[in-house]
Amino acid sequence: MPTRPDWFSRLMLVFAGILGAGGVVAAAAASHSSDDRVLGAIALVALTQAPAALAFGLAAPTGRLLRAGAVAIGGGACLFCGTLGVSHLLGIDLLTMLAPVGGSATALGWVTVVVAGLVHRRQP
Repeated sequence: MPTRPDWFSRLMLVFAGILGAGGVVAAAAASHSSDDRVLGAIALVALTQAPAALAFGLAAPTGRLLRAGAVAIGGGACLFCGTLGVSHLLGIDLLTMLAPVGGSATALGWVTVVVAGLVHRRQP
């Protein structure tokens, strides 16, 4: 009998879906815009991090460090793309100050994945 996905797998699949859909929308909007710089950046980050979030969600790693890195990657990318997108669409520059927080969280998440790979011990 298959087990139900745990909170981590569900969260990572939600991140993957948000990033995937948002990335496609941003790429489409960028192709129809005269100023595609911000939309192109959103599409690039979203569409490169969505497959990673999907892989983490489907693999459901059990290590806490790896899970923490994955959540930082997915959450950070959503924060980065979301704040840039809302700021771009609504013209609210105040929100762009949150984008570096999301970008930093994403980068830190990847560093955490590296550390998790270096300290991982195989279970007997």
